[in-house]
Amino acid sequence: MNNEEKQNKFNFANIQSSYQAIGIVEGFEKIPQGLTYEEAYVQAFQYLIDTGTVWQLQGSYGRTARGLIDSGYCTPPKKS
Repeated sequence: MNNEEKQNKFNFANIQSSYQAIGIVEGFEKIPQGLTYEEAYVQAFQYLIDTGTVWQLQGSYGRTARGLIDSGYCTPPKKS
């Protein structure tokens, strides 16, 4: 599966806040209806990457984000 196919697998409109994204990653927020845990996890990280929040959290978040970007599940932050 190429990177574009990996990206198309996810509908990134389900995560609405950094709190929700962190809660999904940490396991204290419910997974949005219709998503698997894997889909919600990747969406949560994409949200944190897009907002820049992931780079302000503890190091494991940044390392995980980098791994998801390198493997094609997430895209790098868009430059404005």
